[in-house]
Amino acid sequence: MKKAAVILAAGKGTRMKSELPKVLHEIKGKPMIHMVVETLQKLNFDKIIVVIGFKGELVEKALEAFPVEFVWQHEQNGTGHAVMMANDALAGFDGNTLIALGDVPFLSAGTIQRLVDVLEQTDAKASCLSAIVAEPKGYGRIVREEGTENLREIVEAKDSTEEQLLINEINTGTFCFDNSVLFDSLKEIGNNNSQSEYYLTDCVKVLYDKGMPVSVVVAEDPDEGEGINSVEQLADLVKKFEDNL
Repeated sequence: MKKAAVILAAGKGTRMKSELPKVLHEIKGKPMIHMVVETLQKLNFDKIIVVIGFKGELVEKALEAFPVEFVWQHEQNGTGHAVMMANDALAGFDGNTLIALGDVPFLSAGTIQRLVDVLEQTDAKASCLSAIVAEPKGYGRIVREEGTENLREIVEAKDSTEEQLLINEINTGTFCFDNSVLFDSLKEIGNNNSQSEYYLTDCVKVLYDKGMPVSVVVAEDPDEGEGINSVEQLADLVKKFEDNL
């Protein structure tokens, strides 16, 4: 089956204390987004689309040697809004679409392949990469259908109940969707939340409510799916994954 990837790379990353787009911060001399694209290339994606925004021309230049397409998100209105920007580029695409984050550079090819395999080998319409962490503060919580591997919804931390905040399975932000349902479900999400943003995660509940299963794949190493939000966090993850660089 054909597969496409959409990499979200439009953010500034204010906590990086730099005027560079976050995805251009370097790991061992290369922009972190290079690592994301190189990992996807190992898996022979048919199409790779990069969503750019803040100083996007710098990201275009950094990736000029890679066979990727660019779409612009001129206003950052959430992850769902970012993926919507790829609608025209993926119109009529018959296959599965991975949503990856440009600031999650240590996600392995093996983990991504597991996420794709679950979608291809089951009746699921989407799959979500989760992680079990000791301190889930700030992360969206995975709310499963009781007694199953199916995902009922993902609730952002700021919108969670006290009971939901006790869940230590979190959303990593990496998904794979049947492309035929991805953009239809995006049309049904709203921005009635604490951030007034369009969350990609809300597509999960849209699909669940229509009886379309969404599977959960738990990352074997939760640090793989960790996004980089500060210089200190970047240094810590580089140290952890030093042997793989």
